[in-house]
Amino acid sequence: MKKQQLKSGPTPKAKAPVRKKAKPVVAVGAMAHVVRIIGGEWKRTKLAVADKPGLRPTPDRVRETVFNWLGQDLTGWRCMDAFAGTGALGFEAASRGAREVTLVEHDTALVAQLKRIQTQLQASATQIVRGDGLAALKHLDAGSMDAVFIDPPFNSVVFEPALQAAARAIAPDGFIYLEAPVAWTDEQLEGAGLTVHRHMKAGAVHAHLLKRRVAPAAAPASLV
Repeated sequence: MKKQQLKSGPTPKAKAPVRKKAKPVVAVGAMAHVVRIIGGEWKRTKLAVADKPGLRPTPDRVRETVFNWLGQDLTGWRCMDAFAGTGALGFEAASRGAREVTLVEHDTALVAQLKRIQTQLQASATQIVRGDGLAALKHLDAGSMDAVFIDPPFNSVVFEPALQAAARAIAPDGFIYLEAPVAWTDEQLEGAGLTVHRHMKAGAVHAHLLKRRVAPAAAPASLV
């Protein structure tokens, strides 16, 4: 009886696991870490954070909460990120449909970084301005903004004048986001005509969502 001959041939190759394509990191310059856009058109896109002394991007978890407060969809809004830094707040607003977002930053290298991000995201609704954030706030038309983001360096002395200028710039139903090393109270904000609408603390960060203070209704005149 003849022995059955086994056919020889190449050993079939094991299929390589399919890997999901990662969202791009918009990498520019020296990078300490990255932040990600939380929602909208560019959701999960990572932005590189330049290695700059004092640069402190708003943490992802805080930004997620803030934009939950704002209602997620910012379609048609006019916004200013007055102390842009990494641009995380401004680009987040643009990702969620804001029609105009001005990002103001005084540092030349960070301005160049913001412009590269703008180009790579094709963020046509954004405008990058090199300049002083406080001066930019003061030049805004009264009632012209739906949201203003104020997140200067924590050792800055511009908090109070920036709030004064932003309070004038927002529409009657507009919002101011304030990020600070301490909690601001209604009493401290009274001079700017503002009140705390939402507040949270995350580590060393106090995040506030502020609105215009509503004047109490005048009591009806008594009848004699």
